[in-house]
Amino acid sequence: MPVTTTVADALTKRLPKVVSPEGHAIADYLTIAGFFVAGALFWRLNRRAALAAFACGGAELAVNLLTDYPGGVRRLIGFPLHGKIDLGMAAMAATIPEFMGFAKERQRGFFLAQAGIITATTNLTNFDRPRLAFAKRKPKVA
Repeated sequence: MPVTTTVADALTKRLPKVVSPEGHAIADYLTIAGFFVAGALFWRLNRRAALAAFACGGAELAVNLLTDYPGGVRRLIGFPLHGKIDLGMAAMAATIPEFMGFAKERQRGFFLAQAGIITATTNLTNFDRPRLAFAKRKPKVA
């Protein structure tokens, strides 16, 4: 695991879980936007980095849209499982520069920063807190 994610994990793992599901959703969509904006900016400089950014953003977007939390659409993935997938996404973001062959180029730093942000956000999220938006659902009438 790259140093960035290791440090982010060590610094945030034992801290209080202060990020709500709503806050986590907002952070996720900001992360997705960051990947897509970076992909557009990298396009002329480094096509491999741009494609990697679009792939990471697309993967994160797919997981978010399928998660049972505010901001999700299909509710196929439970929120605690989403947290585990996020840690995998952080690992993917951190290692994709090497996989795509631009590990010695400037764009690598963006992916390492994103991996650290995803790790920190996931470690600070309370995955056990009941989601109020879903508690307010009306029961189905039989």
